[in-house]
Amino acid sequence: MSKDKKKKIEEVKEENCGCTEGKECTCGDDCECGDECNCGDSCSCHEESDIDDERELLGKRIKDLEEALLRSQAELINYKKRKDEETDRIIKYAEEDILKGFLPILDNFERAIGMDDDNPNDEVSKFLEGFKLMYKQIQELLNKFDVKEIDALNKEFDPSVHNAVAMDKKEGVKSGTVTEVLQKGYMYKDRVLRTAMVKVNE
Repeated sequence: MSKDKKKKIEEVKEENCGCTEGKECTCGDDCECGDECNCGDSCSCHEESDIDDERELLGKRIKDLEEALLRSQAELINYKKRKDEETDRIIKYAEEDILKGFLPILDNFERAIGMDDDNPNDEVSKFLEGFKLMYKQIQELLNKFDVKEIDALNKEFDPSVHNAVAMDKKEGVKSGTVTEVLQKGYMYKDRVLRTAMVKVNE
């Protein structure tokens, strides 16, 4: 390299970054001295710009992680809420199947008791005294667990609690009215345990 060219390069370096041998590098953002200053230190012209980019990326990453954490927390809360609701529902209706099993037994007792006549002193009435006592005990048990009979007779037909199995033709009775209960229906708390089997007027 010629002496003139080398001198020219030294002048450019000194003019742009103020670096000279043995002095601290003072390169600025607009330094165009190249990869290495005259003082021998690495050029730091673009370090500040690189730091800003890294800060921006780091900030975005932190924001993404915070949003992901919030989503995870919300999903966990919703899952816990669903599980709690499911557990409460299971506990609330835990006896449903057992209580439903008592209904056919109750029906049979009602049929047996229905055989009784108006004479309380005959053999049939005396025989049915035990049935009446057991029937009453079953009713008390069902009441204890909040099982109530569905009031259906002479009520407007409601498909949510009534099961129409036959039609009737009675004059003076409004159409859609339950005229006869063929099998009693029951509610368990706020749930239908068994729909009432009914006859409905046309």
